[in-house]
Amino acid sequence: MKYLYWFYQLFIAAPILLTATILCAVTVILLGPIWPAWIGYYPPMVWSRLMCWVCLLPVKVEGREHLEKHQSYIFVSNHQGAFDIFLVYGFLGRNFRWMMKKSLRKIPLVGKACERAGHVMVDKSGPKAINATCEQGRKVLRGGISLVVFPEGARTFTGHMGKFRRGAFQMAHQLQLPVVPVTIDGSFDVLSRQKGFSFVTWHPLRLVIHEPILPKPQDEDEIKDVLEESYQAVMSALPKKYQGFVENPDQ
Repeated sequence: MKYLYWFYQLFIAAPILLTATILCAVTVILLGPIWPAWIGYYPPMVWSRLMCWVCLLPVKVEGREHLEKHQSYIFVSNHQGAFDIFLVYGFLGRNFRWMMKKSLRKIPLVGKACERAGHVMVDKSGPKAINATCEQGRKVLRGGISLVVFPEGARTFTGHMGKFRRGAFQMAHQLQLPVVPVTIDGSFDVLSRQKGFSFVTWHPLRLVIHEPILPKPQDEDEIKDVLEESYQAVMSALPKKYQGFVENPDQ
């Protein structure tokens, strides 16, 4: 059965998904400046769902009822593997932009599409660059559009969570926006970082949206408290085999 799935991926799924990726990127590049709010989310959302469906991966989403329709949020999630992008983009059910590494802009075609889509490129080259990144985030978080961040900053090597960085929580504090912890489960089993460019392993995917953590403007320790509460919420929905902190050398 494993070899049949590999054959399907190589000769059926891969050509479909390669074509879909090129079409999605070209659509966003060409039409992004015209309809940025719409083009930056809906074509990639369809593309991401297609990635999961064509790979025959079942997806379960829990907790969408916690979200209000027109509220902007900062979503913070663990980072298990490559399929995190498809799971969140395809099934979160919110118009959002990513906060991503500036280096991803160098990916041919896809990097340009990310720029045109309005994703926030994190530049840590100096104080001015960091302030510019924060300002870009403020501009994104309007009209019900949200921001999705991987606070670990790098994919796990083990399936366990590393430490959370403060950036997303500082932005939430400054803008007084709710933080929503999100747990990704299954992506590490589908395509782990160790595998690199390899065949996908069939495994169910699960996205758990936890209750929003509301801002507390009078709390001087809010950033630290919200970070810790978010971390524990995300970990609580992971299988036992992936619970517990494991240091990530990439952090």
